[in-house]
Amino acid sequence: MTIRVLIADDQQMVRTGFRMIVDSQPDMEVVGEAADGAEAVALARRLRPDVCLFDIRMPRMDGLEATRLLAGPSVADPLHVVIVTTFDMDEYVYGALRGGAAGFLLKDSGPALLVEAVRAAANGEALVSPSITVRLLEHLATPPPAPRLPREALTDRELEVVRLVARGRTNEEIAGELFVSLSTVKTHLGSIHRKLGTRNRVESAAWAWESGLMT
Repeated sequence: MTIRVLIADDQQMVRTGFRMIVDSQPDMEVVGEAADGAEAVALARRLRPDVCLFDIRMPRMDGLEATRLLAGPSVADPLHVVIVTTFDMDEYVYGALRGGAAGFLLKDSGPALLVEAVRAAANGEALVSPSITVRLLEHLATPPPAPRLPREALTDRELEVVRLVARGRTNEEIAGELFVSLSTVKTHLGSIHRKLGTRNRVESAAWAWESGLMT
């Protein structure tokens, strides 16, 4: 199965670079490019790509709003959007956590991580650069004085898992650190999402920082 990718960035060189990386993979193809957020939303709704790679700063409509329109909580059939951004310039990318983004990468993360993020998003998972998870969420999240507990409290083991998710660990790394099987980690994540009302590990990571769990 070929993963169909839409790229949106106002810089032609960035789009060309991403296209070369994506098209070099035997299981991926770029099906469209957009130079601004409004064009990206229109193309995404028409083409229904498996994964969208969006910059934050774009003309007409920024990547944050484009993500919300395509993947937000009110979208009936959301698309998978991966934000590719620059930490120093795009601090407001944190808002995309609530806009439904399925992953975050720094633009200098390299081809391997970009490809990994596309595959993860296509599989309904999320990949967040560890540096973004720790630096960005810690920088932008302002925890309340006491943890804001979910409607159904997490178990001790689930809290361990969600802490590691918020630190950018993959499922395999979590399994290794907790000495459990990969399937057990996936079971815990499913339970965490259900209890917190989160749709993916990105939203669960946001909850961990917002609730004060990481302080």
